Amino acid sequence: MPAKPINVRVMTMDAELEFAIQPNTTGKQLFDQVVKTIGLREIWFFGLLYVDSKGLSTWLKLNKKVMSQDVKKETPLQFKFRAKYYAESVAEELIQEITVRMFYLQVKDAILTDEVYCPPETSVLLASYACQAKYGDASKETQPPGYLSKDRLLPQRVFDQHTLSMEQWEERITNWYTEHKGMPREEAMMEYLKIAEDLEMYGVNYFEIKNKKGTNLFLGVDALGVNVYEVTDKLNPKIGFPWSEIRNISFHDKKFVIKPIEKKAPDFSFYAPRLRINKRILALCMGNHELYLRRRKADTIEVQQMKAQAKEEKLEIDANRTRLNREREAREKAERQKDELQLKIEMMESEFNKMQGALQNSQDTVNRLEDQFIESERHSQELEEERRLLEERRREAESTAIHEKEEKHRLEQEAEEARRAIMQKEEEMREAAEERRMLNEELQQARIKQEEAATEMLRLSQLPREAREPERTPNGGPTTIEIQMTGDEDAYLPRPEETRVTVVDKNERMMQQLKTLSIELSSQKDQTRMTRTDQIHYDNVRQGRDKYKTLKQIRMGNTKLRVDQFEGM
Repeated sequence: MPAKPINVRVMTMDAELEFAIQPNTTGKQLFDQVVKTIGLREIWFFGLLYVDSKGLSTWLKLNKKVMSQDVKKETPLQFKFRAKYYAESVAEELIQEITVRMFYLQVKDAILTDEVYCPPETSVLLASYACQAKYGDASKETQPPGYLSKDRLLPQRVFDQHTLSMEQWEERITNWYTEHKGMPREEAMMEYLKIAEDLEMYGVNYFEIKNKKGTNLFLGVDALGVNVYEVTDKLNPKIGFPWSEIRNISFHDKKFVIKPIEKKAPDFSFYAPRLRINKRILALCMGNHELYLRRRKADTIEVQQMKAQAKEEKLEIDANRTRLNREREAREKAERQKDELQLKIEMMESEFNKMQGALQNSQDTVNRLEDQFIESERHSQELEEERRLLEERRREAESTAIHEKEEKHRLEQEAEEARRAIMQKEEEMREAAEERRMLNEELQQARIKQEEAATEMLRLSQLPREAREPERTPNGGPTTIEIQMTGDEDAYLPRPEETRVTVVDKNERMMQQLKTLSIELSSQKDQTRMTRTDQIHYDNVRQGRDKYKTLKQIRMGNTKLRVDQFEGM
């Protein structure tokens, strides 16, 4: 009778996968199923994490059967697919887009949950890259005020320590977000990681340990080596050993021993609270050490092929992006030209309407002046008729003057009055003629303006009334284990991390923006909510210290000196 399949659920950072395995399925077989499903090839960074029967998070051993390990018995069995080992330089080591996304989501979650300490001003900068990775380019049309209210972008500690409202945080994030216009989403994730890997707690696994004196300390294991921290300060290690200085590692029960490559140096030994902690330290040391040596040697054929393929894909993506950008710019230019032409047409139509109004006013003026001219002609004729009648009366009066002296005298008076009246009428006629002449000139000028307005209106009426649409572009094992680590041939491998410069220090403008924002936020900070880690960070800033300068400092001196320093803590 065939064995009953066992249901398994694997949670990646952005998906939930379901599998059915057999009782004899190994950890590697399950792991291979996961990476094949999500299409991931850079498998050396990742592992499967589970919660054991004691409630502790443990990495699944790939060389053992899944069911033989202390996985909490539930249906389905629960696993998390996570990065187990961190890259020393994400820009140089992470090849596939899926690998970048897995790292980005895991690191972002660690920062937001304060598993990795990030100062407030850097949290805002990282949030802007997270927006670019999620939404693409900023857009006022599709991203109204409040669009970030439901996004988890800053650690809760940052909100709690400042008096700013969500709208004010959104404004500060958006100020940086708008500067990332045109940046592809995968590039935004990479920029996020490049800044995050400069944080002191990035990629460090901390373990509680004690030295021979019984002093409580932290051991930090990361991509560059092992470091010792005081329990009150996880940012600044006090002693450090790069992987190239470690010959082998071993443990016996709760005691863990690191043998230096320097033969005369004493062993570096410490005590963990439980045997299983030493097993986990050993596994992380082995994996990180292997990757440390691998980075400092020529790439394997597989990695070379992956890099070549990634380079080809990037060139193709860049070419497509360039083409799409050109097409977008052409569309935007055509839209601008259309808008400009439409505005010009609207202005011409407005001018056309004004000209029509002016033409109508001119026509009204012509009609009024013609009426006045006709009235003036009629009045002139009436005056001429009156003058004629008066002249006849004068002649009649003169012809009858011989009949009677008194009548003559009377008629002379009437004649004189008639002459005066005639002179008055002649003056009125001269005035009327002058008025008629002036009206005639105004009439001629009005007719000229009318012809000019009619010509302009004809010209405007022949222009296109709508812009032509621009052409669109289509588109339990043994309690004692010893592992050989570094051989003599690898003892002097280069250690570029000791002279490394942070991304912010390389970018003067970014550095200045972070300083300005830090000063601005300090005025809004509730000092009573400052943590010890905050204070340590600001002390580091004042002293000009960073992750890599500290690393160089704690590795100074010979191995014996550092071991003695550890024992004296």
